[in-house]
Amino acid sequence: IFMVLSLLSIVYGALRCNILAIKIKYDDYNIRVKPAAYLCIFMWRSFEIATRVTVLVLFGSVLQIWVFLVVLLNFLSFFLYPWILFWFSRSPFPENIEKELSRVGTTIVLCLLTFLYAGINMFCWSAVQVELSDPDLISKSQNWYRMTVYYIVRLMENAFLLLMWYIYRTDFYLYVCAPMLCLQLLIGYCMGIFFMLVFYQFCHPCKKLFSSSITEAL
Repeated sequence: IFMVLSLLSIVYGALRCNILAIKIKYDDYNIRVKPAAYLCIFMWRSFEIATRVTVLVLFGSVLQIWVFLVVLLNFLSFFLYPWILFWFSRSPFPENIEKELSRVGTTIVLCLLTFLYAGINMFCWSAVQVELSDPDLISKSQNWYRMTVYYIVRLMENAFLLLMWYIYRTDFYLYVCAPMLCLQLLIGYCMGIFFMLVFYQFCHPCKKLFSSSITEAL
């Protein structure tokens, strides 16, 4: 019961972040989010987060040390990614975050921001993409390529972690149908991607402002 309540609260938080991100990106427009959009986001985030957490728990139950390496690599990748893009852009260091902050204070704030960004992306696609070269520190454009790469890599990673769990599973899972469980988790993650596609293709409140639809981009 507590796990279900925790999942629902996290999914609700992800849903609110999605809606807030849309309002931030398109603050010049009057946005009206329809019930179908709320439903698609809820299903998208539910399947995505639940399957991701379950995969990590299963993998960590048989390879306790390796799960820390997986989490660390994921975290460092997403933590350093905005900084690498910022370095390649050769943009000036952000100075407009808070006038009272020194350069060291601004760096600490940016590190905390990318820390939060990395923590979210370990479990689900972040509603807001951090872009340190932008004055608002977030990307206002809809990057279909980055989203596609994220979900392809994440699906492959989940499949690999489930394969490792299947190979090294212990007698604790003797009465669990391991192949069926792996298939259900992979299908569950694909269902999350499906609802995400439906949301961006049909239910996004600002889909008419997209330069191209997600199906065209794919």
